[in-house]
Amino acid sequence: MRAWELGPQTGIEGLRCVEGPVPEPKPGEALIRVHAACLNHRDLLMLRGNYGPPKPHDRIPLSDGVGTILKIAGDDFDLSAGSRVIAPHFVSWHDGPFSPASFAQDLGVSCDGWLAEYICLPTAALIAVPDSVSDESAATLAAAGTTAWHALVAFAGVRPGDLVLVPGTGGVAIMALQIARTLGAEVAITSSSDEKLEHCRTLGARYLINYRSRPDWAAALLEKTGGRGADIVVDTIGLGEIERTLAATAPNGRIALIGGLAAKTGSAPDMFGLIARNLTLKGITSGSRAMLADLLEHVAVTGLQPVIDCQFPFNETLQAYAHLDRGGHMGKVLIRA
Repeated sequence: MRAWELGPQTGIEGLRCVEGPVPEPKPGEALIRVHAACLNHRDLLMLRGNYGPPKPHDRIPLSDGVGTILKIAGDDFDLSAGSRVIAPHFVSWHDGPFSPASFAQDLGVSCDGWLAEYICLPTAALIAVPDSVSDESAATLAAAGTTAWHALVAFAGVRPGDLVLVPGTGGVAIMALQIARTLGAEVAITSSSDEKLEHCRTLGARYLINYRSRPDWAAALLEKTGGRGADIVVDTIGLGEIERTLAATAPNGRIALIGGLAAKTGSAPDMFGLIARNLTLKGITSGSRAMLADLLEHVAVTGLQPVIDCQFPFNETLQAYAHLDRGGHMGKVLIRA
């Protein structure tokens, strides 16, 4: 089979395509023919050696994917050959609270991921994909989708009429916008691109803020909402902007901290707003199999169509990474196996 490996992790050019045997499932695993996989920001970080300790050069990346089961070794968990499936990227986190032990089985990081023609995964982690959900939609859900679902639903308990603030237009941000709208919430979104903001309007965003023309984007949100602020923030920018994030959040609001795209400052941020407005701040590290299953059912029932910026064939994987690296994308970048 063909597979892409991380290589020396000195940049995108180190990624290498190799040929090898089709893997054989061990007891408790299923062999899956991969149809599609999606990129995430951390995939770029790994290729540059900026995501934890160096990974084995032969590590196969990517945490998101979809495929069809070819064979199962051991318990079938009500699945069978021919079933289309996805899996959480923390394949050992089935349900319940997060445990750091999940990092030991993190697809594409601590164990081989989806960027190959075939993959073996624990059968207990697999979730059958309904016929109404396309490969393209299913392939986007495991990392960005589950993270957004965890933040909005499992943590923040989003309700109709809530105002959700989503800074940015990457994979998690756009998934959060789409999920929030299908659950009846209003959405405010920020970007440096007016074109992207207009696209977000077509997806249902009500409040649009260009943070390049309004660096004081928190004040801009309060102006637009009559001083209300956001009930929920899906925060992909991190501590570099945390003071503005706190200022943009309504009293008793919930902030899900899931990223760190903004540069850290040299001094500790002023966190008094967290206390003054009785806010809740929680770190979010993706989600469990149960959360992914709930999200997949929601996608099937609502017909939600995750935004895919572009698709690349398997042999153009380097171009897919380069496209993500340029930062002009909106939504997910997909690779077909």
